[in-house]
Amino acid sequence: MENQEIVLVYKHKILSIRGAYKTKQQQHRGTIHTIRSDALFYRPVLLPGITDDIKTCRTEFSRYQSEMLTKAQKQRDLIDYVLYDLLNNVFCDFNFKHRCLKQKMETKKHIVSLQRYVHMYEQSTFSALQFLSSIKTVISQIHLTLHTSQLSMTESLNKEDVMESLSAIQITERGNRRVGNQCLLKLTSGAELHQSLTLTGVGRCYHISCVTSDRVWVSDLNNLMLTDTTGVPLHRVKDLCSYLYGGLHTVNSESELIYIDRKYNTKKRSKDMKTTTTFIEITDSTWEPQCVYWSLSTGDLLVGMYNNDAKTGKVTRYNQSGQLTQTIQNDNTGRGLYSVPCYITENNNGDVVVSDCINFMTGAVVVTERGGRHRFSYTGPPSGSRLDPRGICTDALSHILVCDDRTHTVQMLDKDGQFLSHLLIRPSGIFSPYSLSYDVNTHRLWVGSGDNNTVVIYRYITRQDALTDTADKLHTSQLSMTESLNKEDVMESLSAIQITERGNRRVGNQCLLKLTSGAELHQSLTVTGVDRCYHISCVTSDRVWVSDWNNNLMLTDTTGVPLHRVEDSCRGYGGLHTVNSESELIYIDRYYYIKKLSKDMKTTTTFIERTDSTWEPQCVYWSPSTGDLLVGMYNDRTRTGKVTRYNQSGQLTQIIQHDNTGLGLYRKPIYITENNNGDVVVSDYRAGVVVTERGGRYRFSYTGPRSGSGLRPHGICTDPLSHILVCDGRTNTVQMLDKDGQFLSHLLIRPCGIFSPHSLNYDVNTHRLWVGSEENNKVCVYSYIDTQDALTDKDTHSSGVEAMFSSSDGDAMFNSTLAVEWR
Repeated sequence: MENQEIVLVYKHKILSIRGAYKTKQQQHRGTIHTIRSDALFYRPVLLPGITDDIKTCRTEFSRYQSEMLTKAQKQRDLIDYVLYDLLNNVFCDFNFKHRCLKQKMETKKHIVSLQRYVHMYEQSTFSALQFLSSIKTVISQIHLTLHTSQLSMTESLNKEDVMESLSAIQITERGNRRVGNQCLLKLTSGAELHQSLTLTGVGRCYHISCVTSDRVWVSDLNNLMLTDTTGVPLHRVKDLCSYLYGGLHTVNSESELIYIDRKYNTKKRSKDMKTTTTFIEITDSTWEPQCVYWSLSTGDLLVGMYNNDAKTGKVTRYNQSGQLTQTIQNDNTGRGLYSVPCYITENNNGDVVVSDCINFMTGAVVVTERGGRHRFSYTGPPSGSRLDPRGICTDALSHILVCDDRTHTVQMLDKDGQFLSHLLIRPSGIFSPYSLSYDVNTHRLWVGSGDNNTVVIYRYITRQDALTDTADKLHTSQLSMTESLNKEDVMESLSAIQITERGNRRVGNQCLLKLTSGAELHQSLTVTGVDRCYHISCVTSDRVWVSDWNNNLMLTDTTGVPLHRVEDSCRGYGGLHTVNSESELIYIDRYYYIKKLSKDMKTTTTFIERTDSTWEPQCVYWSPSTGDLLVGMYNDRTRTGKVTRYNQSGQLTQIIQHDNTGLGLYRKPIYITENNNGDVVVSDYRAGVVVTERGGRYRFSYTGPRSGSGLRPHGICTDPLSHILVCDGRTNTVQMLDKDGQFLSHLLIRPCGIFSPHSLNYDVNTHRLWVGSEENNKVCVYSYIDTQDALTDKDTHSSGVEAMFSSSDGDAMFNSTLAVEWR
């Protein structure tokens, strides 16, 4: 019966019950959705407020009832007195008396009505629904009654006197009850990826303007495209202002595009894309618009302007007719607020929020009240630190979000400019977040890349769980133990126990080695044949390969004398070469082939040929543990990178490119190495240190000592204690991390002779660190790891054994030989 369609035949008319039901359901789908998503959701939030109002109403209406009865009696006495005086002491004809009597009757009716309304209020307070229903209809009637009563009396009692007497009762127009976002919304534990898309028609994503939940305008330096969530271009604006990377466009409530054209006029394009009109024509050529934002609350257009002659900026406000209504330029001391307003938005409290770019490396977020008074300027998380602000927006909770091009982060502030968190740090696929747009309807954040044409959509705000039933929570959290166990379940449960090959019992390095109190300089040398030291590969304890930018790849000894030169090496500053266990040099040549030079320097063979011209190898590392070759690759067309693994025969065995969400891990790998636990460690251009497990699963990214503080990584290596060492070109330091990416210390800070450390190589045989300079041809050799003094005397030996087996530090030696490893 369920799958059969019910048909009724009546007077030769056939009615499909199912069809009629579907039709009605379609007609009321919007109403049903509103009830489920809004009405039922708001009920538990609104109900406490209504309950409190009812309690307040009982008290207030009791007071008003007493006052109204008192005033009503006074009005009645006055009316009786006036009528008596008019009828008995003043000459008047019948019509006048009749008119007075008629008005007396009307006035008494009004008084009775007032008393009836008071009674209704008293009765309705016992039912919230009855109260809301009655007050909605009655208030307007009272309002009309009070203000349209026609009382034509003598001077002793006129309309103004009556209204003044009743003015104690004030009825205000409140509209529909509204709930603040702080009651309905909350932050999630972190930004959750919703979707990523690659756009066609733009090279980068310098600005985003949401039209609907699935359509946005995106621009780069020359193109302004309308696209959907598939990345397909739907429309292109041809006269966008070129060579400006700021917030050049916005969308109003009518879904019309407002943008700055190439003549610096502000234009408006209709929703159907058929009509383009000039909204604001530039009248002063010294001021050029840089960014626009349409205000959701006022309907005004905010425009950030720049004066190239005076090297200063300002914000102007235009109403919906395009008339200038406000200029914000100086603070209360007369000093200019802005340098170059690149992006502009408005917060829920009316604040005007500007991303102001002072130069290409620093700037500020400048916030003023709606009236123009300066509130604060934000220059970075720690007070006084630098900020390179780009795209900016606000969300439903009045947070301010800004992209920092210096640290490649999206920073979250409260409405008063206090730093709250790094919402995004070098997000996968984007690498350098540059543009932002918050969709108030779906509470999703659109983030555009400054490096490529990728846009990623995140969600970090969700609704309060006001309607979640406790029973449902308990139900979903319960473990279903009634299902029978089968072979697959047992095997899956036991899969956490991984059997590893034991081999010979080995003692962990942490038992034999220790950090010294600091890095000690062992030797420095000046390398002949190179002008800088962009990469170092150790061959023996006294021979290393050193390369610079200009195709120079030299073998040298500890005196700096060149012993051999490779003629066909690739030009670049990355990790272009490595040495295997046979002391053979593996390097990238000028044609991006990977070659192998024999130990005796007599034979050169091609180890890996280049088969795909879109991918160029940038760095190589030979793995001592597996004998594999790790290669960092870069695609200039897509501006993305990947890591490939080749076995000892030169066969491709693995590609590491994406995280578990499908987003790209690498921007441009320039140095690569491997840690003792098998982790693949990559120094990625302008991004950070990216670490994956041997199998390719993403582990972490390191972007500086403090979360989101910024890093310009260069040379990288690991040591026998599994520390990760990386050169930071921003601070001219060598930073030491543990294997899990936690910052430990600055091992070297602008070391003498080197000044800007750029390349690293750790010699596992001598436990010495080779450090090359970015500024000159100096190489310094340091030692910071020493052997434990385990065999110096009997006491030391015994204490060393005790330390080796102590429970505090680990069971390091014991764990290194366990046959069963738990993960």
